Amino acid sequence: MTDTINTGETRELIASNKVEGTAVYDMGGERLGTVNNFMVDKRSGKAEYAVMQFGGFLGIGADYYPIPWKMLNYSTDRGGYVVDLDKDRLQDAPRYADNDEPDYNAGYGQQVYSYYGVTY
Repeated sequence: MTDTINTGETRELIASNKVEGTAVYDMGGERLGTVNNFMVDKRSGKAEYAVMQFGGFLGIGADYYPIPWKMLNYSTDRGGYVVDLDKDRLQDAPRYADNDEPDYNAGYGQQVYSYYGVTY
């Protein structure tokens, strides 16, 4: 028996360290950004948000957009996640700057989910 943990992926599962940095594309195939991290409900273990990094240059000046996890669809063809969004829709989307992370409470969750028209 080995002491190492498989941090790769299976047919249905992927390790968290492989999700971070994964590209996010719009429906037309244009790259919107990358998954910076994701937020998991402590009690249910369910991923609630993918926090997408968008804009800036080499990560400097980028903003972070929490997107409801259920909006993302993994595309093996693109090797990344696809969302039904475009850059125009992100203009007024809930976001924050580096080192200005919001309090991910129920009120904030409702605001994010409501903006995207997703049931919270």
